[in-house]
Amino acid sequence: MTVSTPLSGVNQAFKGIVLILAATFLFSSHDALSKYLSGFYPIVMVVWARYVVHTLLMAGIFLPRSGLRVLRTKRPLWQLARALCLLGTSLFFTTALMFIPLAEATAVNFLAPVLVTALSVPLLGERVTRGQWIAVIFGFIGVLIIVHPGGDLFTPAVLLPFCSALFFCFYQLLTRKLSEIDSPTTSNFFAGLCNTLVMSALVPFFWQVPSLTHGAMMLALGACGMTAHLMLTQAFRFAAPALLAPFGYCQIVFAGLLGWLLFNHTPTLTTVVGIVLICLSGLAAAWQQRRA
Repeated sequence: MTVSTPLSGVNQAFKGIVLILAATFLFSSHDALSKYLSGFYPIVMVVWARYVVHTLLMAGIFLPRSGLRVLRTKRPLWQLARALCLLGTSLFFTTALMFIPLAEATAVNFLAPVLVTALSVPLLGERVTRGQWIAVIFGFIGVLIIVHPGGDLFTPAVLLPFCSALFFCFYQLLTRKLSEIDSPTTSNFFAGLCNTLVMSALVPFFWQVPSLTHGAMMLALGACGMTAHLMLTQAFRFAAPALLAPFGYCQIVFAGLLGWLLFNHTPTLTTVVGIVLICLSGLAAAWQQRRA
């Protein structure tokens, strides 16, 4: 019989933290590659490469073990809606990166957890406390600080990451419902396959032959996305979401570092204040949800 000790619990939590930090770095690397490639190829082609590589890698890992059983779902229409929400997030966010720096776009996209709190009332019938509503309000104030009138980001392009956050919000709400019905592997593989089929139908109209270097980057794009998702799933096996939530916001930090190193962009002090406010509002909403 294995005896659980406090030290083993600390080790498990440490593994979860390391995994989520690695996942957030890979997500930021994925976004940086998307931003770079979108300067040479149509958005449709970049997003197609991300999903086709992701799906082929998942097929190579899971089909030999589970066969087509991995695609069996009790809610195919919900899975389809979830997949299309993820696709909408990818298209809007990748397009946003053509006009908005990496850190700022990532920060606005992190409104999704705050939007989940707001929309869980009408869509899931959940009760939201006064503290959670305050967190929602401060999250939007953070966005307003980033895109304040007269600032460089006060353009219609800022609606792109906001739409991405909205689609990601619906994606998270559907993920929450489907987690009670289907396995995470089924949900992730279904989404990847569905979006690969949709983008494969569109990509012939936008096709450009990539160079060898850019082709390797497209392979890395899909590999980063799939590996990050797998690491994220594994992280929650080792530690509770409440413990890991703060570390998820390190993605904004990694995005800022990669934006500075690769694209020579440094966020202004006003932008940093807005980013910090969005992070704090998301963490406050998560903490209130845990208490509830």
